Amino acid sequence: MLFLLNISYLLINLILIQFPIKSIKTEWPSISSSSIKILGLFPNQLNNSNPTTLSVHCEAMFKSAIILSQQNNIKLQQEYINYEILSTDNNLINILSNTCQIVSSSNIIGIIGPAYSKESHFLAPFAEKISIPIISYSSTDPKLSNHQIYPSFYRTISSDNLFALAIVQLFLKFNWKSCNIIYQNDQYGINGMNEINKIFNNYNITIINKILFDVQTESIENNNFKNILLTSSSRIVLLWTNRNYTNLILQNAIDLDILSPQFIWLLTSNISLTSFNNLTSTSNNKLNGLILIEPFIDLNNINQTLLNQAFDIWNKYESTTFPGMNYVDYYALFTFDATWLLIQSLKQLCSVNSNSSCIQFLNNSFCFNKYFINSNKLFNLINNLDYFGVTGKIQFNQNQTDRIEGINYILKNIQIISNNVNFVPVLIWSSTTNWTLYSPTSLIIWPGNSLIIPSEYPSLSGINLRIALVETPPFTMLTQQQIKEETNETKLIGYIPDLIDLLTTKMGFIPNLTLITNQTFNQIINSVSNNQFDLFIAQTTITAKRSEKVSFSNSIFDNSLRIIIRKDLDNDVNLLLYLTPFTFHLWLTLLGACLFSTFLICLLEKQDNPLLQNKSIISLIAMSLWFSIGTILGYGADFQLKTPAGRLLTIGLYILSLVLVAAYTANLASDLTISKSKDIVTDIDDIKNGKVAFSRIGILLGSAIEDYYLREISGGIHNFYPIKNKEEIYDKLLNNIIDASIMDAGILEYITNQIYCNLTSMGKDFGQSAFGIVFQKKWQYEQILNIQILALRESGELDNLKRKWFQTTSCAQISDTSQAMTIQSMAGLFLTFAIITLLAILLFLWKKRFLIRKCLFNTKYHTNILARRSILICKPASKYPTISKVVIYDK
Repeated sequence: MLFLLNISYLLINLILIQFPIKSIKTEWPSISSSSIKILGLFPNQLNNSNPTTLSVHCEAMFKSAIILSQQNNIKLQQEYINYEILSTDNNLINILSNTCQIVSSSNIIGIIGPAYSKESHFLAPFAEKISIPIISYSSTDPKLSNHQIYPSFYRTISSDNLFALAIVQLFLKFNWKSCNIIYQNDQYGINGMNEINKIFNNYNITIINKILFDVQTESIENNNFKNILLTSSSRIVLLWTNRNYTNLILQNAIDLDILSPQFIWLLTSNISLTSFNNLTSTSNNKLNGLILIEPFIDLNNINQTLLNQAFDIWNKYESTTFPGMNYVDYYALFTFDATWLLIQSLKQLCSVNSNSSCIQFLNNSFCFNKYFINSNKLFNLINNLDYFGVTGKIQFNQNQTDRIEGINYILKNIQIISNNVNFVPVLIWSSTTNWTLYSPTSLIIWPGNSLIIPSEYPSLSGINLRIALVETPPFTMLTQQQIKEETNETKLIGYIPDLIDLLTTKMGFIPNLTLITNQTFNQIINSVSNNQFDLFIAQTTITAKRSEKVSFSNSIFDNSLRIIIRKDLDNDVNLLLYLTPFTFHLWLTLLGACLFSTFLICLLEKQDNPLLQNKSIISLIAMSLWFSIGTILGYGADFQLKTPAGRLLTIGLYILSLVLVAAYTANLASDLTISKSKDIVTDIDDIKNGKVAFSRIGILLGSAIEDYYLREISGGIHNFYPIKNKEEIYDKLLNNIIDASIMDAGILEYITNQIYCNLTSMGKDFGQSAFGIVFQKKWQYEQILNIQILALRESGELDNLKRKWFQTTSCAQISDTSQAMTIQSMAGLFLTFAIITLLAILLFLWKKRFLIRKCLFNTKYHTNILARRSILICKPASKYPTISKVVIYDK
């Protein structure tokens, strides 16, 4: 369908424009008798090759304007206006010299041109010196807009600041945020690039590379053109050069094979598609998708009659170069308006000064000494002129050299149809409508014959990437996988291999994986910096120090640090644990208080307390001690003190009991809890405060953890136990060589849940950080990689990987919620109780020892069935034959 819609345009364009314009025979009329002339400056093709449409079309429209003025009988001092033509060759001295010669020998009343900004910067002061107007048709440097600096300069084309705005809005339309710019090292290129850079900054568009084209050597600076683009993070190339240099640069790009489909080229100057050497069908495919942005004339807002008259004159006198009304170079139309503006201004000048000489110079002997007398009047007329020309409304003011109303721009796309390459109009732009379709059926064919708007970032599809890995469970692990019977294959599994698979699926690169051993992370990072690897994908912490050497991707894993220690598996029983709430001296003091209270009770209560009267000394002491201990422990005794002094003593014992029991209970609970959760360290502050000897803290060498330790803990002193790999951490902990280490929380969680069940993490997370993929600085694929990582995070794929590899367990878990005490923690208390019980039994047996010994011989039991009592009858000894002892007890 695209072919059918554009076939007519393409055929005409192919026939009339794209073939080179060779030996042109002109038959333009000349008026040799006229002394009043306008000088036209038009570029000549480099290296004396075929002329371009810029020179041929612009020169033809310049002559058409002069001839049209003659046909309209416009005369100055009774003379028709004539013209002089000067071909410029990019040599500013030659241009000035030739212009000076023509001005010296003729009455040059104004200059139309030159084409390029650097020439305008050079000639505008000369025109100011002799007070004649110089009106350019294609000089677009923004610095030329200052009417105070260039009072004699005007231009019918808009400045580059409007062009830059159109380009920015094109970037916004296609969602491009970066590009490379190639610019020529003259005033046009440098000032234009600065203008683009300024407006790009306003819209947060980044210029990745500013590539200089040397107009003297006609080559890219340093001859590293291809390498700069291939290593760039943007595949957009904006070419800010004039037509001649644009052709040279594109020819170089064709030879270096850096056009389509790797890059998207945006041209700001028209080119002849037949000017390239050795074009083949392959070369045509390389040109396919190129974009051209150039000024555009809205035919609805022009003087169509004037345009038709100009075209008729051109076609009449030089039909061999006339391409047709729809295919005239836009700069030729600006040339006509520049010439017609000067003609109309001169016409009004002479009509106002009809009684005197309107065209008069002083000091005609030498060009620099000439001076146009009526220059001020002429400039005022130019500033106040207002009419519709062939490019739209022509109107100026005294403050700037640009037209008040800007022009439009058109986007053309190189497309291949029937094996022919052609520019096809697709979009148009104005300051009021932004970019819109040229026609309802317009389509852009992008590099690679795609209709999808390409990303500005280079694609990784089909690119081989050298990727370094390290084995660290669960990020990267080796496993044996059986492929066939008796055939095993080593395979990488884990978080990182799964992540690489996801990125490969999304981006299409070819991963060449290398498992690195016996190197620290910092050493591998240096290998990436030295281009031994493209990527290093592991649990690599993003740090400022490392970022000085390499760049990191967005986070692939949010990380923190945690302490790893041995689990407390010591099951030794502390028989005196229940005594630890009080110190030994406090226990002695408490014993002294009991004995002192016992002495006081004996002293105070012996005579007045019936229960203590008639008691032996031992019984008295025992009962007094029983009362003291029972009262202090809060239990009390089975008798009360009767005397006032004894009761006062009881109050003292109660007070002592209240405080001691409460203190004992609180301290015992605390000691039992501490004994249950006793660890070497509890958090990072314990390490900082030296609770563990620094020499017994294992730190992995060449890691971000070492940097953290030196920065936050030791103040730069290497006082830790050096560890070469993570497996060594586990071995040293289990063998009691070190007491603690610092590890990444994710790895620690996996290790303690899956492999080393007798190791555990301790304390809260600290040192929050992130893991990133390592690559070289200014890596051209950085942006597209970051976009894909963000997409994986937003889609939940990274969370799925984390759940898969980190949130599983095979170790038996010990609940931390129960506060129940074990029998081991209370063993000493029960042992003490058993000993006291045993002593009580022994005391009982000791007191009954005589009776028991007698009862062991000749013991009879009598049971009273009605009373359900048992009667123990001990037979009398021979010394007392008539006495028996009967013991009655309930059964």
